[in-house]
Amino acid sequence: MTELSRDEAEEILGPVGDVVIAEIIATGISKAELVAAHQRVMQDRETHRPGASLEPGPFARAVDILERSRRAGRREGWSTME
Repeated sequence: MTELSRDEAEEILGPVGDVVIAEIIATGISKAELVAAHQRVMQDRETHRPGASLEPGPFARAVDILERSRRAGRREGWSTME
């Protein structure tokens, strides 16, 4: 498995801030998993209902980052990293 690149993340997510991209890459998620995470967030948004609980791991962290970035309006300075 290869590390997700910035270009791949932007290809999947569209234009997002550097902080969001960095956090997504830091999860260790694969390109295929990011596609699924993005689809999950979009589906949750369309139905206005969260999906089933997720097992802890890169996929769940990526879903959380994407959900928070949407709620924060994708502000460049937003971060969950401490």
